[in-house]
Amino acid sequence: MKNALYILLFCLFSIYCFAQQFPGGQKIKTIPGNYVSFSIDNLDNIYLVSTSNQLKKLSAVGDEVSVFNEIKKFGEVTWVDVSNPVRLLLYYKGFSSIVLLDGMLNQRAAIDLRRKNLFNVSAISLSYDNKIWLYDEMDNKLKKIDEEGNVIFATADFRQLFDKALSPIRIFDQSQYVYLYDSLQGIYVFDYYGTYKSKIDIVRWQHVSVSDKIIYGTYDGKLCQYNTATLKLSEWPIPEAFRGYKQIFKKNNKLYALGNDGLEIYLLNETASF
Repeated sequence: MKNALYILLFCLFSIYCFAQQFPGGQKIKTIPGNYVSFSIDNLDNIYLVSTSNQLKKLSAVGDEVSVFNEIKKFGEVTWVDVSNPVRLLLYYKGFSSIVLLDGMLNQRAAIDLRRKNLFNVSAISLSYDNKIWLYDEMDNKLKKIDEEGNVIFATADFRQLFDKALSPIRIFDQSQYVYLYDSLQGIYVFDYYGTYKSKIDIVRWQHVSVSDKIIYGTYDGKLCQYNTATLKLSEWPIPEAFRGYKQIFKKNNKLYALGNDGLEIYLLNETASF
């Protein structure tokens, strides 16, 4: 009887250790709940979109900061831009609407793009000067609008510059450059004046994000990282135990994994395989 008890305790302990660790890292936090996506800003604050129509902001250590309860007021949210922790952007592509929030998730503005004659916006992003970048597929132009939705800058028609029309799904404003990510053609890089600088042959990546000079994403069962300064591409196989997660994101020395029961956060050590 005593041996059976020891075996049971050992099995339970082994299961617990497996749940807390994986090769190269250790779980430091679990944020329970039903979430459809998450984002991390440059201060490591966490933003969670829940199945109960909430956008929740948590601090880097997982303490709740604020909640926005009207995230589905305009339908399903397409993109949550958290590149500026005190100025968030929510884009509702299906309703051609933008909602701007402050750092405490209070609504500060809402823009109906159709009223501004912007009917086919494929991607959108906050700009460095607190304006908004967008790509207008009807005109094939990168444009910048103000908080009222007025166009204050537009490039030339990109059909005059490229052989194929662009269809970007993401825009990022980082380190004095604007990145347009077309998942089938690559990442097109422009300066703030709309001048084309280069193309990065990254295609079919998922969960793409840009932080400073690093492009992150996942592709074919791997975590990917591309350094625009060194032109170095790094890839790490995602462990089998993590293949079923909805979203995985590696930033600095942390790994974030969104599963059915919540968001798990792991601290990576120097021997981590990814």
